[in-house]
Amino acid sequence: MAETIFDVAIVGGGPAGYTAAIRGAQLGLKVALIEKAPKLGGTCLHVGCIPTKALLFNAEIWDHLKHADEFGITGIGTPTLDWSAVLTRKNAIITKHVKGLEFLMKKHKITVVPGSGRLTGPAVEGVHTVEVSGEAGAGPSQIQAKNVILATGSDAKTIFGQEPDDRILTNIELLSLPEAPKSLIVIGAGAVGMEFGSIFRSFGAEVTIVEFLPRVVPVEDEEISKEITRLYKKRGIDVNTGSKVEKIEKTETGVKVTWTGANGKPQEKEAEKVLVAVGRAGRTANIGVEKTKIELDRGLIKVNEAQETAEPGVFAIGDIVFGLPQLAHVGAMSGIVAVTKIAGRPFRPVRRDRIPGCTYTEPQIGSVGLTEAQAKEKGHEVKVGKFPFAGNAKATILGNHDGFVKIVADAKYGEILGVHILGPQATELIAEAVAVLELEGTVDDMMFAIHAHPTLAESMLDAYGAVEGMAINA
Repeated sequence: MAETIFDVAIVGGGPAGYTAAIRGAQLGLKVALIEKAPKLGGTCLHVGCIPTKALLFNAEIWDHLKHADEFGITGIGTPTLDWSAVLTRKNAIITKHVKGLEFLMKKHKITVVPGSGRLTGPAVEGVHTVEVSGEAGAGPSQIQAKNVILATGSDAKTIFGQEPDDRILTNIELLSLPEAPKSLIVIGAGAVGMEFGSIFRSFGAEVTIVEFLPRVVPVEDEEISKEITRLYKKRGIDVNTGSKVEKIEKTETGVKVTWTGANGKPQEKEAEKVLVAVGRAGRTANIGVEKTKIELDRGLIKVNEAQETAEPGVFAIGDIVFGLPQLAHVGAMSGIVAVTKIAGRPFRPVRRDRIPGCTYTEPQIGSVGLTEAQAKEKGHEVKVGKFPFAGNAKATILGNHDGFVKIVADAKYGEILGVHILGPQATELIAEAVAVLELEGTVDDMMFAIHAHPTLAESMLDAYGAVEGMAINA
C-alpha cells in the first residue's frame, strides 16, 4: 500500500475520525482510516455515549414502571430487573451501529487500515509517512498521504495510580459488570459521574457522589447546578461537593472511600463499587508528536481555527485538541472542518460558545452559549428569563415537571447569549438554541417564532417571553 498516496490519512476511528473520513470522501478526497481496535466507533460507540444512553433509557422506562398505576397500567405485578437482558440490549445497539460504520466505509470507498498509526516526521516532498503497527509479530507497514489527521481520542483518568479492576471502576468496567451494584460511590460530578449516578439510583442502588469543586456539573450555569443537586438529594442520592478524596481502600466486601468534606471534617463510606469519573486524558503519547513541530499544552495538541497543528499538513481533531471540550459531537465537527480545509472548500471554525453541552441525567441538562456569570464577566448588561416546566402542558402529560428553561440575553440589543435547560428532553430541546445562537437571534425574534402546542418546545417560547416579563404560562 506504500505506493498509494492518499489525500489524507486519519489516525483513529472514533466519531472524530470516522466523520472526517466520510466527509473527506464526500468532498472527493482519497482517504485512509487507521484504527487499532478491532472495530470502528471509538470510546463513544463502545464504552461511552451510546451504551450509557442505552442504559439511561432502560432506567427511564424502569422509573415509569414504578408509577404504572398513574398511567392506567395495572396487573404487571412487581417488576424485577434482568441485568443480563439490559446488557444484551446495550450490546445489540453497539453491534448495529458498528455494522453501520462498516457499511459506510465501503459505500464511500474509504480504505480502513488496522493497526496503530504513528507519525515518522515532517513531510518529504509534500508527502507524509505514517507508520502502522499491527498485531504482534507482524512488521510495521507504511501509509503515505499528503495530509494527516490525528484523531486518537482519550482515556479515562484514574487517581492514586490505581488501575481499574472489578471494584474500582472507570466507565469501561462499569458498563460490563455482570450484576448491577447495590451501592456505588461516584468520584467526580461531571457528565459521566452524574449520568451513572442517575442510572444506578433508578435501578435501586444506594448512590453517593463526591465532587472536589464547589458544585456538581461545574461547567453549567450555577442555577442548573443548584437545582439538580436539590433533585438528586430528593431522589435519595448523597451529594458531597467541595470534597477532596484522600484514600480509596478495598475491604472484604467492597471499597471504602475517605474524603475531607467542605466543612474540613474527614468522612468515609463503603460501597460495593467505586466509579472514578474525574475526566479524560488525550492519547497523544506514542503517536510520533515528538518528531514534529506539533505543540502540546497540558498533554493536548494546539491547533488553529482550521484544526491545523504547527506541523504543516498535520491536523488534530477530537479529544486530543487543547481548548475544546471532549465531546463526540465536537470531535465530529472538528473533523468536518479539517477535511473541508484540506479539500480547499470554505469552512466555519468550531466556536467554543456554540457547542451544546448535554448531560443525560434525570432530569436532563442541555446548554449552549454563555452562563449568566460568564456574560456578566464579558461586560454584558444581562437580562434573564426563566420558565419552569411546571407551567408546560406537555410536561404534565409526561409526568415530568422538574426543571426550567433559562435564557441569558443582552439587555441592550436583546441578542440571546446563552440557553440553559434542566428538564424533560433538554438534550433535544437545546438544538433550537444552538440554531438561534448561530443565527444571532434576539429575544424579539424568538417571541414571535411559533412553537407547536402541546410540546415541550413551548417552554422555550415562554422562556423567551420571560426575558421581558411576558411568559404566557407563568
